[in-house]
Amino acid sequence: MRAVIAGPDDGELGHALETEGVELTTVDGVASRPALEDAAIHDADLFVLTDVGQATAIAVAKDVNPDVRVVVYDEDSIPEFARSQADLIVNPNVLDVSAVAEELAA
Repeated sequence: MRAVIAGPDDGELGHALETEGVELTTVDGVASRPALEDAAIHDADLFVLTDVGQATAIAVAKDVNPDVRVVVYDEDSIPEFARSQADLIVNPNVLDVSAVAEELAA
């Protein structure tokens, strides 16, 4: 499984995903179309967004790779326009990184 993660990873979800055997690419800075393409979003099975302030990246990821599963992992609310495009929205205060990574890698 391949995943692209965008946004700060203070909770270390990326590390937890790698522990579960997921091949991970990170987007440094803004998750723009070129940044997502450089991170190989076109081949990813999973797109993890940890900053709802970059919610427009969800539409970009889905445009490049319509089959990518989108997971939002942030304690802030996701804007309504992006909510329907996310497959899973998780508040880190409810589920920790190990539980989320285990479920996503299954």
